[in-house]
Amino acid sequence: MYNLDSTSLIDPATDELSLTPALAARGGLYVPLRVKFALVLALAAAWMGFSVWLSQSWLSELSHVTGFAVALVVIAFIAYVPGFMNAFLIGSILSDRRPSRREFAVYPDLCVLVACYNEGENIDDTLLSLSLQDYVGQVEVVVIDDGSTDDSLAIAQAAAGRLSRPGMQIRVLAQPRNQGKSAALNRGFAETRQGLVLTVDGDSYLRTDALRKIVQRYLSDPAGTVAVAGAVLVRNSRDNWLTRAQEWDYFHGIAAVKRMQSMYHGTLVAQGAFSLYERQALEQVGGWPECVGEDIVVSWALLATGARIGYCEDACLFTKVPAKVGQFSRQRQRWSRGLMEAFARHGRLLFAPRMSTLFIWWNLLFLPLDLVYTLAFLPGLVLALFGYYWIAGLMTLLVLPLAMLWNIVIFGVQTRMFKRQDLRVRRNLSGFLFYSIGYTMLLQPVCVLGYAAELLRLRKTWGTK
Repeated sequence: MYNLDSTSLIDPATDELSLTPALAARGGLYVPLRVKFALVLALAAAWMGFSVWLSQSWLSELSHVTGFAVALVVIAFIAYVPGFMNAFLIGSILSDRRPSRREFAVYPDLCVLVACYNEGENIDDTLLSLSLQDYVGQVEVVVIDDGSTDDSLAIAQAAAGRLSRPGMQIRVLAQPRNQGKSAALNRGFAETRQGLVLTVDGDSYLRTDALRKIVQRYLSDPAGTVAVAGAVLVRNSRDNWLTRAQEWDYFHGIAAVKRMQSMYHGTLVAQGAFSLYERQALEQVGGWPECVGEDIVVSWALLATGARIGYCEDACLFTKVPAKVGQFSRQRQRWSRGLMEAFARHGRLLFAPRMSTLFIWWNLLFLPLDLVYTLAFLPGLVLALFGYYWIAGLMTLLVLPLAMLWNIVIFGVQTRMFKRQDLRVRRNLSGFLFYSIGYTMLLQPVCVLGYAAELLRLRKTWGTK
């Protein structure tokens, strides 16, 4: 454990953040986290209750067409559940007062595992960004080429020789054939010894302070933290309409959810693109499992031990996102299948007595949410064009004010984070408009395809290229 001189502690019996003298000295009103959780939960439940009351005429009208049970399910997953989620997100983000990152006199040694498959266009940039890190501890970067069929291996080997320096050693391992990301990570894990392990994707570029900040977050977080997810943002947002929309998805949606989850001690995914793990914790759960959602499954395995997973919102890595619809579809189907793999292996987390259990149930609701959106709401939009407003109509517009408020809140929070790092939020109005209006029309049907592929046990592949 490396939580040196921690100013806050998690009580394992209550999953509660306890106040120490160092925190108390800061002054101000201290609201225990469990109280804050209960208040935000009550706010979200009150909003959902208001939505139920307001939708009675809608429910009655739709019941005449579909029957009461079907109407209730459709409206619940179009309006009630999304409204509850948005209200809980807003309340949580507004009340987030996490401890600040601190500077330390001594930093632990790190190993950074870079799983690489056909990244000939990107791997040199990734290794360059790692070589430029301002981290003062010893860093060993291990590239594991997973049987690439392009020139990734040769480029990585050349970069290792060129960029290695005192304090930053880079070496390359070659898998004899393509075996998948989990096998590559486990190979690198077995051939290193540092107490802290980071994973970085081979098509990424890190800010020069990314390693320092994610380690500071880990060292500053409550005891019991065994992993920290970094902030993953989009590097190629200017490519086309799809990457411009994904820029907002990463900047708004994914970042907001991770902030909220880490606030209650349970970030559900320490994503493989950029995360930190304790070696001892990874050894306890057997490393990365062989599956397409290895990062979510290993994260849930860590949570199942009672551990905490944090999030460092200002340790920034920029990654290349899919620029083609087919690539995007394969990636998000893989994420959906990974979620189902996590439930299959760690479904008992649904009954764990801790605050983050809410988010496990939240993820369980993604399946009916995506199904209802795809099979009911989208056809409802078509019906509305012909004057039939049974599903999509005036009442569905009532979800917009809360969604707008959520976007305003997270935009403000993320913009302040950017400004503190001398980063500028790019003007990307067209991407935001598509993200707000049309993105879910692409995303949620793709997720349904992923669920179906997992249920039908179709062949799994990790790559999206």
